[in-house]
Amino acid sequence: MQDQKILLTGGSGFLGKNVKKQLIVAGISPENIYSPSHQEVDFTDVSQIAKSLQGIDTVIHLAAKVGGIGFNREKPGELFYDNIIMGTHLMEESRKAGIKKFVAIGTVCAYPKFTPVPFKESDLWIGYPEETNAPYGLAKKMLLVQAQAYRQQYGFNAIYLLPVNLYGPGDNFDPSSSHVIPALIKKSIEAKEKGSSTMDVWGTGSASREFLYVEDAAKAIVMATERYNGSDPVNLGSGMEITIKELVETINEIVGYTGKVVWDSSKPDGQPRRCLDTSKAEKEFGFKASTDFETGLKNTIEWYRDKKTKS
Repeated sequence: MQDQKILLTGGSGFLGKNVKKQLIVAGISPENIYSPSHQEVDFTDVSQIAKSLQGIDTVIHLAAKVGGIGFNREKPGELFYDNIIMGTHLMEESRKAGIKKFVAIGTVCAYPKFTPVPFKESDLWIGYPEETNAPYGLAKKMLLVQAQAYRQQYGFNAIYLLPVNLYGPGDNFDPSSSHVIPALIKKSIEAKEKGSSTMDVWGTGSASREFLYVEDAAKAIVMATERYNGSDPVNLGSGMEITIKELVETINEIVGYTGKVVWDSSKPDGQPRRCLDTSKAEKEFGFKASTDFETGLKNTIEWYRDKKTKS
């Protein structure tokens, strides 16, 4: 892979910055990684996509419009359209340009609402995704259908990876679009700083999630880019499961917030449970997550506090 030229979409984002670092660690020259910003290339525009693929060997498609439950409820149309259009056009233009390998990043939101735990890749089609994030999840899931169809008809080498919820330093802490861990860290730190006796949290706390440290996710993507050429989707996760209630307690303990957590059960929990079977990633390309969850949380909290201090 060292002499290849790589188009990395979403390279300035949370995951993208980490993937870029790991590509360089893997021996790719920074000059061979083309990672345009949204201002430089609009990946919903076919003509701009075609230009961005000139001289490229491998595409790693991370660019996506994403957000937490609130953002998904507010903008389901945008989340469906932008994600499906970006993926569909980029893969088609990549095929036409003779790209050697296309790495598509899916989402755990593609899984059915009531998937048996741990989620196996073979269970992707046994039901409809959880309603609040179905438009986003299905838009990203179509990349898998396209990848398999293109492999069958054109011999196009496209692979599809399914990461769970990511977290880590550099995450999005904007309350209008952040995911659960940064949202809770921000709430906990603000409650502590203000001396609040209570902290409001959406849902009941009973839903469970699995989280993957962003650096581990980036390593997995680079390993798959180097070593995996199969048609089957592959889960990327840590193999751990934690309830939102336990997550809130852990974050509050690290932050040092001792007030009362008030659960707003009028707000949705989202998918009831999430925990992946991660055995295929280890078997196919040797990936196993290595970052301890509490260590990862401490790193994330420290990064956010440092950022707040500097701003």
